[in-house]
Amino acid sequence: MNTGILIIAHAPLASALRSCVMHVYPDAGAGVLALDVAPNDPTEVTSRAAVALLAELHTPNALVLTDVFGATPCNVAQKMVDGIHSRLVAGVNLPMLLRTVNYRHEPLDVLVARAMAGGSQCIMQVAVSAPQNQAKKNNDHLHHDHQQ
Repeated sequence: MNTGILIIAHAPLASALRSCVMHVYPDAGAGVLALDVAPNDPTEVTSRAAVALLAELHTPNALVLTDVFGATPCNVAQKMVDGIHSRLVAGVNLPMLLRTVNYRHEPLDVLVARAMAGGSQCIMQVAVSAPQNQAKKNNDHLHHDHQQ
């Protein structure tokens, strides 16, 4: 059975991430749920909504992903995960989420490791390069631009 995935993040990030997942994995809808936390939502309301969504996953195991460690979404999630049947990873990004959805059939421990690897391995500095595939003009040799 697949592990359920619950995204809890500041509004509208959780829903936006879920929408991206549905674009790539349209069949994952019931197994990936999102909770957007609005700036003025009381913690108790957020907690009740999170617990209800976790139950709605109908899976024995769940991975909860939050955006920022120490912020309200993460604090709410910390109180509801048990470390055995549910785990929490903070710092969610789209590569992390896509990897977890792709491997949601694996055991929870393995899925947590894949989530963390997917999140960090896809963060990289990309070098700026000159535009490619641009046709040269016939008189380009007449221009002497000195660019570095």
